[in-house]
Amino acid sequence: MADWIPSLYALRAFEVVSRHLSYKTAAEELKVTPAAVKQLVVKLEAAVSTKLIGRVGHRLELTPSGLAGQTDLELAMLHMSEAVKKMRHPRRDTRLIVTVEASLATTWLVPRLEKFRAARPGIDVLIDSSQRVVDMKREDVDIAIRYGVPSEDGLVINRLFEDLVLPACSPGMRSGPQRFEHLDDLRDAPLIHWDLSQTPWAQKTRQWFDWGSWFAQRKIHGVDTSKGLRFNDYGLAVQAAVSGQGVLLAGWPALQDTIEAGLLICPFPEHVQRTDIGFDVVTTEDAASRPEVAAFIDWLTGIAGESPSGRLLVSERSS
Repeated sequence: MADWIPSLYALRAFEVVSRHLSYKTAAEELKVTPAAVKQLVVKLEAAVSTKLIGRVGHRLELTPSGLAGQTDLELAMLHMSEAVKKMRHPRRDTRLIVTVEASLATTWLVPRLEKFRAARPGIDVLIDSSQRVVDMKREDVDIAIRYGVPSEDGLVINRLFEDLVLPACSPGMRSGPQRFEHLDDLRDAPLIHWDLSQTPWAQKTRQWFDWGSWFAQRKIHGVDTSKGLRFNDYGLAVQAAVSGQGVLLAGWPALQDTIEAGLLICPFPEHVQRTDIGFDVVTTEDAASRPEVAAFIDWLTGIAGESPSGRLLVSERSS
């Protein structure tokens, strides 16, 4: 059957390997042997009839098919974990529904969410990851984290942080045969594009993440920006860059953790660029009066304030 779902054990094994890109580390998290993890991944590849994980030298990397499912699968595992917690502890004081774009949820919000749970264990947070801009006044959503979305009347809006845009690639690509020493070296580099052409609310966002505009602002002409990988899911674009498939226009601090972990680097730190867009936390006036909503927004703005503004990425010669 085309819509048959493979073994949950195999899906879980692949999800953990895709995060660590290591059978050994995945085995430690799952408390099994590396051979068992690899066998489960092989079974999943057989079930979906395609290769999901390959090797480049001694390093694992996700194939395009593996990248296509990685973000959704990670969030699905998170939702299942939350469901089990609710079944074990059905009595919760309150519940919040937070809508946020999937890539920001994966790279920035979810890794920090445990701190909020520890501080406010009585508040149950459900993350709804979607590209869709929900109607806060009509739909069953308490808080939205929006990026580059125009303001609306009647909503309470707090700016979390301004966005910075920078070219980023994997360390392996930076130190490979095609070394990036000058901007002109990007002429022949494989580019990764975040395709926002089908996202009507992202007019401002689109101009900052367009390679053609980026090169034009730096007076670099003759670059064929029609080539390269294109993703409408930013999380997949990030995964492609991490696996060494090209150079991405990255947003900071959404990718702060990825960059600080050394999975992506900025080969031209002097070209970190400030934008006129940012991330906002949005709610309605009625919801803002609820203590649990106010607590989550206060926590969000607090951790956003801890995110460096990008000054550590900018070289001394740019000051």
